[in-house]
Amino acid sequence: MAEIKCVGILTSGGDAPGMNAAIRAVTRSAIYGGLKVKGIYRGYRGLITDEIQEFHTQNVSNIIQAGGTILKTARCKEFTTPEGRQLAYDNLKRHEIDALVVIGGDGSLTGARIFANEFNFPIIGLPGTIDNDLYGTDSTIGYDTALNTIMECVDKIRDTATSHERLFFIEVMGRDAGFLALNGAIASGAEAAIIPEISTEVDQLAELIQNGFRKSKNSSIVLVAESPVTGGAMGLAERVKNEYPGYDVRVSILGHLQRGGSPTACDRILASRMGAAAIDALLEEQRNVMIGIRNDEIVYVPFSKAIKNDKPINRELLDTLRRLSI
Repeated sequence: MAEIKCVGILTSGGDAPGMNAAIRAVTRSAIYGGLKVKGIYRGYRGLITDEIQEFHTQNVSNIIQAGGTILKTARCKEFTTPEGRQLAYDNLKRHEIDALVVIGGDGSLTGARIFANEFNFPIIGLPGTIDNDLYGTDSTIGYDTALNTIMECVDKIRDTATSHERLFFIEVMGRDAGFLALNGAIASGAEAAIIPEISTEVDQLAELIQNGFRKSKNSSIVLVAESPVTGGAMGLAERVKNEYPGYDVRVSILGHLQRGGSPTACDRILASRMGAAAIDALLEEQRNVMIGIRNDEIVYVPFSKAIKNDKPINRELLDTLRRLSI
């Protein structure tokens, strides 16, 4: 592999708290290692439109506490075409960038893998997504902050739910994964979580009602993953209205609240460790790997595994939630 002298960084897909901490860590670790760093704005689109700027240590001062991403992010249909990827490669070569660090979720790493294979280009991925749905890592950048946001929101909604003796469906993000819903439910003392991982196995709503989950309570809160598999909070509320009309139901959709805010200490530390590890990986001549963390140790996960394998839900947590919600 050719010697790496300059590293490019980009953030892609949905933003996640802690992305700035990761940008800071990659930039400063690279400079510490004697490498040049170039920031690429607006993700893969910026690679194509040539929105590339050299970064120095002061470019990443005072950003560790900021949510979102200073490099911005954007969707890019052009990058899905061979012509678009060729333009991106030409710009990388023109800026003398020898390797990339891509911070993003499943779609971002899929694009990275295709590009890396197509042009034999070294890329390291960092798992930046609040959904925590990437295989091979115990946690992703942004997940802990989003979980804390959900907990704080549910605490506030509970006051209203209790005052009015209502059943609240609270929709959280997690199109294909129920980590936020399940752990958010445990953290906030909710009665149940409806998640995509088991929606094809059981009718979770019918099971909740039939088990008499409100016998000892005058209000109930259920967290629902936004997945079309679960029907989402609105779909479940409609079902309750039609099938169980005795319940007074309300819906709250947290939406993009979950992506915002200053990252927690856990996310800042995780992003800093992963960002530094990305530079270590490049200097070790690694390529096409995602930086993960397992049992508090940094690991290298091949893109093929991180993207293709589904991250399993911990079923013990489901049992814990059921036992604690009586």
